[in-house]
This record gives sequence, C-alpha cells and structure tokens, in this order.
Amino acid sequence: MGNSSSGESSSERVGRFPAQDRFEAGAQYIAGRLRPGTSGREQQVVDPATAEAVYTYELAGTADVDAAVAAAKKAFPGWAGATPAERSDALHRFAGVLAERAEEFAQAESLQCGKPIKLSREFDVPGTIDNTAFFAGAARHLQGQSAGEYSGDHTSYVRREAIGVVGSIAPWNYPLQMAAWKVLPAIAAGNTIVLKPAEITPLTSLLFAEAATAAGFPDGVVNIVCGAGRDAGEHLVGHPDVVMTSFTGSTPVGKRVAEIATGTVKRLHLELGGKAPFVVFDDADLAAAVHGAVAACLINSGQDCTAATRAYVQRPLYDAFVAGVADLFATVRVGDPFDSATDLGPLISHVHRDRVAGFVERARAYARVVTGGAAPENPGAFYLPTLIADAAQDSEVVQSEIFGPVLVVLPFDGDDEGIALANDTPYGLAASAWSRDVYRAGRATREIKAGCVWVNDHIPIISEMPHGGFKASGFGKDMSAYSFEEYTQVKHVMYDNTAVAAKDWHRTIFGDR
Repeated sequence: MGNSSSGESSSERVGRFPAQDRFEAGAQYIAGRLRPGTSGREQQVVDPATAEAVYTYELAGTADVDAAVAAAKKAFPGWAGATPAERSDALHRFAGVLAERAEEFAQAESLQCGKPIKLSREFDVPGTIDNTAFFAGAARHLQGQSAGEYSGDHTSYVRREAIGVVGSIAPWNYPLQMAAWKVLPAIAAGNTIVLKPAEITPLTSLLFAEAATAAGFPDGVVNIVCGAGRDAGEHLVGHPDVVMTSFTGSTPVGKRVAEIATGTVKRLHLELGGKAPFVVFDDADLAAAVHGAVAACLINSGQDCTAATRAYVQRPLYDAFVAGVADLFATVRVGDPFDSATDLGPLISHVHRDRVAGFVERARAYARVVTGGAAPENPGAFYLPTLIADAAQDSEVVQSEIFGPVLVVLPFDGDDEGIALANDTPYGLAASAWSRDVYRAGRATREIKAGCVWVNDHIPIISEMPHGGFKASGFGKDMSAYSFEEYTQVKHVMYDNTAVAAKDWHRTIFGDR
C-alpha cells in the first residue's frame, strides 16, 4: 500500500488554519456576527488525521436557534422584496469573495474532515464557487407560467414567491458543498435561512456565512447555528417560524426529521442514504471501468452517498475486474491530507473507522476480502482501500450503507439480472452503467431506479443538473433550477376581464338566469 507523509509536525499542520483564534467569539453566526453558544456544553473539532482537537466551542442551545430564526424572520421581508437583479448581484459578489478565499476554505475543509488537500482544492471549493455563480444567474430566471385567458373571461398567470425562513441541516462529509447546496437556492429565491451544520465540522459553514456578509448580504439572510441534532437540530425543524426544512443525512435520521416537520406541516426536502450500483456489462471498456470504480469508490474516503459501493460485473469480465481493482488499490497513497501527493485521507473519526471495520470483519465469514480490510499503523482514523468479492446479494455488505473505502463486487449473467440486482436495494440515489452499446446503456438509464444514472463514468456533478434520490434516498432536488421547486411557492393570480357585476355563473348560487 502506498504511503505519503509530509513530515510536518501537528502544530505546523494546525497552523495552516488558526481556527481557535479566528472563531474566538464563538461558533454561532447570527445576524451577521459570531457569538458564543448558550447550551453550556463544549464541542471539539478534531483533526481526524492526527486525532488532535483544533477548535473548541460552546454548542448552540434552543435559545440560539430562536435568535437565529428571529434574525432570519426579520431579514425576510427586505430580502424577499429585493429585485432578482439585486439578489443576483449579491450572489455574483459572493462567488468573487469565495474565489479570493479559496485556499483558506480548502485548508479548513481538509483540517476538519481529513480530506486530501487536492480534493478540497480541486473539487469541494471550486465546485462551491461554481454553484454560487450558477445561482447568481438562476436568480434572474424565477418565472411562472405565462399569462393566458384560460376561462375566456379571466386572465391567469403564475407567480413564484419566496416561502420564508428555511431551516436546514447539513452533514459532515461535505460540509462546504452541503452548506452551499442548502443556502444558495434558498437565498437566490428570496428566502432567508438558518443552517445547522454537523457539530463536528462547522468551520467552513461559518466561513461561508462570513463570506456572505463580506459580499454584502444583509444581516440575518444567512445564519449558522452549530449544535447537537437532538436539541438544536430538532428545535430548528420544529420551530413555528420555520416554513421549510431541507435535510441531508442518514435515512434513519431523515425519518425523525420528517416526523417533526409533519407535526408543524412544513415543506420538506430529504436527501438521504445511498448504496450506488456500478453495473459493468461484458462489452464495457475494462480499463475504464476499473479506473472509474476505484475513483468512484474512494472519493472522500468512500464517505459519499453517491460513491460506487456495489459493482455488478458480467461474468466474462468479473475475474479481470476484481484483479484490476485490487492492483489499482495497491497504488493508492494513504497519508497526511495536507501532503499534495496523498490520495486517501482518514475517515471522519475513529468511531466511524471502527464501524466500517466492523462491516469488513463480519464479511470475512461469508465473503472474500481480496485486499485491504485493515487500519494502518497511524494515530489517525485511517482505513485501507478494501475490496470484497463473492458476497451474497442479501448480505450485510451488499445491502447496508458502509460509508467507507469499501467496494463489494458481485457477478451477474444476463442483462435482466444485472439491472434487477442494481435495483435490489431500498436506496435510489445514484448509479452507473458501463457499456459500449448505446442501446444497452440506454436501457440501463431507463430501468435503474435512481436519481442520477451515469454512463461510462461515476461521480461527476454539475451545477446545472439536479441531485436527489428515489425510494429511501429521499425526495426533492439540490442544485440546478429544479431546486427552486423546493424553495418557492406557486401562486395563481386571476383577473376578471368583463367588468360585469352580475356574472352568469352567479346564477348557479342564487337567483335565476
């Protein structure tokens, strides 16, 4: 297994982002400024590559959530009343501030998550800047149906209006991108927002809110509360002044969010778990499929709900695919996220690392661990790229979301079987099909039940296209103009054109014609 190490001391690594000093005022961003939490409980941000705390702050309590919602509610009339051009201009400035601060964001993201710095610099941060620029343009295209005389006596048209205060909850695996996916469509549509990031990865969400203020957004448009899910999160979802909740995270927690939101009749958007199939037909480019599987499995150390986790390979290519992935896994460089040569960083925590290892250890009883399946000697939460073959379709590693650098490979015979196996999961977030035959690939895109199906690739996302799942992966869309469906209300406006006082239809209620 390749290994890389920069040889830097932990103090030098932490010095790349002086979080403790930068956020000394606290980790709650409310009405344009940082302030301490009021829960009375401390939370540490831990560098998963060294197991060292890099920032300590007081968690948000319910009072902080109330203050953030109040700030958002106060800011809403003015922000909703801004013209599309004004909101667009602010978002363009926002993209510029993010670009100027790109390196600071990249280092903060790698520090709190353990992402290789090249992933933060080349994927997370530029993707967020691009998403911001996209919504700067999209903010000027919030249109309803054109006017028409559908009844004959009236003119009808449709308005799209902002819905109010949005309360969103983001996960720890992509803190910056998920903050952007929640915040940007909401504010582009004229809403204000209170975002609760995962309490273990708050740094880039706070930087994101600071950048919004620097770009000229009014105080209260973007607010961040950093607290635990069972108090700050649940209070935010259930708050009577929050009209919509967007949640990204696990399916079990998503069910709890839905229960709370239903109690207050909130609009709800859920992006939940995934168990993405990677279907390789026997006419596929084998080298492309092998390289694609390794990249799609190991991105973000496998902590990605769209990551390739179940590779179904048609039997003629099965053995060669397993061998090819094993060989390529052996070249992956595991090490310090701040070394630009590192390919694979740690998992988010030792607790999560041990959870992933548990799946692999239990699989040894019923499947073949081809390579990996161990944690290297390192104080961080590292786990080697792991390939499992010959597991049964109904086994735990095939059906459950592992959320680590683990790929399970299974064979199939006919196309019908391959597509059926791909769909044999509660989830439906993402999938890919690998074939040189356009008709074969086209059938897979139609019949695989997932919100995104790639052909001869797996993972790329673009701002212009929607992201969201089927089945237990949730409902609603992030990114693209489709996301505005979540953050706007459609209003029918109808004008009488006749100026007739006693209309003919009135006679169906009273009097005679």
